[in-house]
Formats: sequence, structure tokens, C-alpha cells
Amino acid sequence: MALDAAFLSFLKTELSKAQGAKVDKIYQPSKEEMVLSLRSKEYTGRLMLSAQADCARIHFTALSPDNPQNPPMFCMLMRKVLGGARLRALRQPGMERVLFLDFDTVNELGDPAVITIAVEIMGRHSNIIVMDEQNKIIDAIKRVGPTMSSVRPILPGLTYQMPPSQEKTNLLDTTGEQALKSMLQSPAPRLQKAFMETLAGFSPIVSREFCQYTAQDVDVQKEDLTSEQQDKAVYFLNRLIHLLKTQQATPYMVLDAAKKPLDFTFMDVHQYGSSALVRPMESFSALLDSFYNERALADRLRQRANDLLKLLANTQERIARKLDVQRQELVQSEGRETLKMYGDLLSANLYQIQKGSTAVTLPNFYSETGEEVNILLDPLLTPAQNAQKYYTEYKKAATAERKLLGLIAQGEEELKYLDSVFDELTRASGEQELLQIRQELASSGYLRHYKEQKGRGEHKLAPMRFCSDDGFTILVGRNNVQNDQLTLRQSRNCDIWFHTQKIPGSHTVIITEGKEVPNRTLEQAAIIAAYHSKARHSALVPVDYTPIKHVKKVPGAKPGMVIYDVYQTAIVTPDEELVLRLTAR
Repeated sequence: MALDAAFLSFLKTELSKAQGAKVDKIYQPSKEEMVLSLRSKEYTGRLMLSAQADCARIHFTALSPDNPQNPPMFCMLMRKVLGGARLRALRQPGMERVLFLDFDTVNELGDPAVITIAVEIMGRHSNIIVMDEQNKIIDAIKRVGPTMSSVRPILPGLTYQMPPSQEKTNLLDTTGEQALKSMLQSPAPRLQKAFMETLAGFSPIVSREFCQYTAQDVDVQKEDLTSEQQDKAVYFLNRLIHLLKTQQATPYMVLDAAKKPLDFTFMDVHQYGSSALVRPMESFSALLDSFYNERALADRLRQRANDLLKLLANTQERIARKLDVQRQELVQSEGRETLKMYGDLLSANLYQIQKGSTAVTLPNFYSETGEEVNILLDPLLTPAQNAQKYYTEYKKAATAERKLLGLIAQGEEELKYLDSVFDELTRASGEQELLQIRQELASSGYLRHYKEQKGRGEHKLAPMRFCSDDGFTILVGRNNVQNDQLTLRQSRNCDIWFHTQKIPGSHTVIITEGKEVPNRTLEQAAIIAAYHSKARHSALVPVDYTPIKHVKKVPGAKPGMVIYDVYQTAIVTPDEELVLRLTAR
């Protein structure tokens, strides 16, 4: 899954069409990502630079990620040194996973200057480093101090140094025969490991494909290679050299059985057999856009919603602890009838009880057998006062049970509501949706010090819109407040409402316009409702559906919380491809 140096070389060729483009705007959507908006007669678009450990990359992007309202300091610095600069050249040293971007600009005195960005794609050591003409580091998106790395610190003012070389063979400087000879001399017994330890710039998927092509076995041992298989190995290596020198490769995405992105490479691969689908992509940038989009979006939103996630987790934990205490108190109050019985027995036998007694044994006239009951007494109280004490404790227990039942029900409803907000956060797809969730929590009293940013809450997102294969419009709420508006205000009594059964999710509504809804549309709406719920990744999901007229709002209930008692249930499996296909454009 790593973006290797070979793949980076094809990206460099693709990105070269942006040479001469002017840096129009600079954004920093997350802590370790940068987006440069470039503009020229030949190219206009966005360039994504990421130093995230699990998805470091550089490529053109068709996506327009939401950006924080207050840009980070590194973003402000980039705007200062790169604003209005022009991309002069792109450089990749050998088969290294480093790409240099040189920009022509002017310094503070108005003199011509060159600013270089080094995009290092090296797993958890990935970085985006800005330097001047003397290779002095201006800053980096991830600073590395001497305590973090004594070999290669990365701090402003230091001289930039290339990452330590691994002393591997550059396939561009050798032949297939020589490369195979070096592999066979490697101490690694397996051919795949020998490939990785000998040649620079290739990810495991290429080494596995090399073994698959050579011996139809990704775990083949070097000593087991026949002369014919060695010839095939040389042919494969020469073909790699040809691809790298001519820069004429096709990007391929590998999809698993569930059609989720599994891996990618610059050549067609056959190592997965029928267990995976290998699909060609239109460009290397489009491949990376598609491969990393969902993961990068989730990481980006997780960073921005971190305070909300902590708030929800802490609030849920506090309510859960309170519920445990209340349930224990409820169990204790269940013995209140015994307290009343003791009071009745004492009241009926006051003449038999001596003042100052600590206990008394009396016949239980409530029992059919009339067995005796031992009752503890307070020696400082009179017999009548002891009876009244038991009556008072009985009343307290009865009152406690009544209040505890209400408090427990209220706490359980609050947990359901917070669970639904948590589900909203996990499915949020942009800054505006996060903002509306903040507003919802603030209006519900969970964010007491929240202040709505001027100009940020004016644009209200519309519900998500889908169109069934039968032509019916299907609307889906993005959050609890929008769920209420969609179900209780925008929809009509004849429209059909969907929601996952006892599972947090979005309200989904088919706009019927008085027409009869076919079963296919009902099923598609149920699948959409299941997909936009906490059960998105489950196999069989129960979805309730009913005409809107049967859905009611309890006065005082939290946003999105409704009740219904007339409904039918469909069991469906969430289908992302169907949801994407039905999305209204």
C-alpha cells in the first residue's frame, strides 16, 4: 500500500504539466496536509501534499477539502513565502521517495529568489519541508528536534540533508541480468525478500508480482529457480527498466471482494487471482484521490472534531455511572412493602412493646401461616415513634422509586441521543456539518461556552438527496436538528419515513407526491437509511418504515428523537455502490 519511488516517478511526470503555474491560494485542511491552488494557461487545479504517516502522498486532487476558519501557523508561513510564486521544476533524486518542488518568487527586498519544498514520503517519517536557495530550512510541517532524531533533526535554520541512503541498487543504472545476479547473491533465502533488499524504490506489491511472474509463487526460494524461471525474471526486470525510462505506465487500483481499495501500483498485477479485482485508472492522481479520500477525510474530521468526541465520551461515561447508582438505589427501594408491613405490625401491637426495647417479635397477620417476624427498634423512640419511622422510610422508598424510574428513563434517552450525535460525527463529511453538530450540542446545553462564528452558520446545508430507479426523490437528514425539520416540517403525511430499528441513524423520507411507491423504491430507501446509520458496515439491518403521519415528537424530547407505533420492517444490507449511484447530482 506504500507509495514507492517508482510510483512517485510516474507521478512526477504527471505533475510536470503544472510547471509554470502560479500559486494562487494555499490551504492547510489538517495538521499534516497542504493544498496548493495552481493557475496557468496550461493547468488550473489543486495540488495535494500530505505528510500523514499512513497516507503520505503528493498528487493533483479534484476534491475541495473544507479548511479550518483560522489557518495554522505553518499555513500562514507558506502563504508568506510562496504567495504568487511559480512552479519552476520538479526533481526526484534517483529512486528516492523524495520529490522537490522548486518555485520562483521574490524575497522581502523584491529580489528574485527560489523556494524549494521537499515532499518526503517515508511512512511515519514523512514530512513537508520548506527551504531557501542555500538549502536552509525555513520550516517543516513536522519539526524534528535533536531529542527525536540525533541523526537528522529538521528545524528552522538548519541545513537540509537528504534522508539516509539504504545503499540499494538503482534499477535505472543497471540491467535486468545484473539486477538478478545481485538478488541471487543476497543472503535472503526468499526471492521476494531478496528483491526488496537489493533494489531501491519498489513496494511489496511489485516484489510479489515479480515472484508471481517468475515462478507462479510469491514465496519461492531463490535456490529453487530453474534457468527458464531466471530468464523470466530477467525479462520482468528489463520490462520494469523500460517502464521507468519511458515513463509509459498505467495506474491500477486493487479492490478486495467487498470492492474496497486494497492496494495500488503502476502495472497490471495477477498475484491476487480471483480474490481481488484489478482496475485501471485514468491517472495516477485520480487513483490516489480515490484510494485515500475516505481515510484522509476521516482523519481530517477526527482532528477537527476531537473536542466533540472527548465531550461525548466524557458525558456518556458520566451518565452511565449515574445510571448505575440510580439502578442500585432502585433495587434497594423494592423492599419498601416490608417497611410498611413493619409499621402496621407495630401500630397493631403498641401495648405489647416496652419502651427502650431494641427488637420485638410479633405475629405477622399478613401471612396465611401467621409466622412471627422479628422487627428491629430504636430504643430511644417510643413504640408509636418506631412505627412512624417505618412509615416514613416506606414513603421515602416509594417516592424514590417513582423519581428513580423517571430519572433512569431520562438518562437512558440521553444516552440514546448522545449515541446518535456520536454517529453523526462519524458520518460527517465536511466542516459545515461539524459546525451544525456544534450548534446542535450548544442548543442542547452540552457546549455552554460555544459562540457561533460570524458568517459561518449562515449557510444551512440541505438534506442529502437521492433519486430511486423509479424516479422518486429520497431525502436523508444530516444531523438530529435536520432530522426533525425533515420529518416534522418539510414532509407531508403521505410521504414514507424510514429509520433503522433501535439503531442510531438518519431520518430518511420518500417524497411520494401522493403516488403509490413501488417495492423497488421502498427497498432502495431502506438500503439508503441503513447505510446512513451506525449499522453501515453490518450485513443484515432491520429498517422500520411508516407513513409520516404515524411519526410523533414527544414534547421536550431531544432533537431527532421521535416515536411511532404503526410500522413495517425491512431487512436489508447497506450497499455503498447503490447509494453512490442513486445520489442526486
